[in-house]
Amino acid sequence: MSPLGLEIALAAGALLVILAGCELFTNAIEWFGAKLNLSTGACGSVLAAVGTALPETLVPIVAFIKGGEDAQAIGTGAILGAPFMLATLAFTVTAVGVLAYTRSGRRDSADMAVDARVLSHDLGYFLVVYLVAVGASFLPMREAKWGVGVALLLVYAYYVWIHFKAGTSIAEEVEMAPLRIQPNAHVPRLRFVSLQLLMGLACIFVGAHMFVGHLEVVAQVAGVSPLVLSIIITPIATELPEKFNSVLWVRDSKDTLATGNITGAMVFQSTIPVTVGIFATPWVLDTVGLASAAIALLSGTLVYIYMRTQGKLSPWALLVGLPLYVAFLFVAFSNGIAPH
Repeated sequence: MSPLGLEIALAAGALLVILAGCELFTNAIEWFGAKLNLSTGACGSVLAAVGTALPETLVPIVAFIKGGEDAQAIGTGAILGAPFMLATLAFTVTAVGVLAYTRSGRRDSADMAVDARVLSHDLGYFLVVYLVAVGASFLPMREAKWGVGVALLLVYAYYVWIHFKAGTSIAEEVEMAPLRIQPNAHVPRLRFVSLQLLMGLACIFVGAHMFVGHLEVVAQVAGVSPLVLSIIITPIATELPEKFNSVLWVRDSKDTLATGNITGAMVFQSTIPVTVGIFATPWVLDTVGLASAAIALLSGTLVYIYMRTQGKLSPWALLVGLPLYVAFLFVAFSNGIAPH
């Protein structure tokens, strides 16, 4: 096998590790939420979103610690890439999952049984905080940007509090599958739930690290620009946990968990990592960065309007992310970010 073929095979193996981790994680997070009497919205939009958002959150932090102009650019690109990928490709993958499972007979209908109130709440928060975060890049004074960063942290804390105090227990809202590592227990013990949760996160972290590492080698061998890797390819890899989680949940018709996992991660990514970027860099966005933010906001706005006007969510509405993603690729490559 050629070196390129080997790296591609190893990257595929890393994907399987991530998928196994997501299977363990989604199953455990439901039981963890049930143990804490949390709602479906809290489990999907907070616990699952934060847990699976950690891999991509570490990328800019490590880059900023490393220091240097290139590392700073990569870190900022990773921060902007996360909401963008979630609002485009993650929406698209979820929609394709719903349609594919419906066609195969795994789902009874392509109609998505979501709590429109929860998802509208998430998207409303995302649209406001991300618009403010992007707007902060135009402020002339660092102190003013730092003030925005502090405000974003406070808003996210309030967002989490709202989710944790709202709704009934997830155990009353969805059908609970047996815990994977304790399949014979009608109600698994918390220590086994916690163990499986940690096992799932460990697989996700290890798999994501392996995947990005092998993907970097593939890019080098294939002659792809490292900038393309940092802005386009790496965010796809680090957002895989959210995508896989959502596909697994729509398979079981747990659509609020599936979509909440994405929208909750969008709120997290537009507050916590952005605040890190504001404090660690001058936070001045270039054309490509602003384009990615604008497209993420546009995709989120279109889905938000659909849910507010229709009172429901359709996979066809989520598919708006695909042409918007293609539009970003056109902008990126038009600005000189091309393989060489």
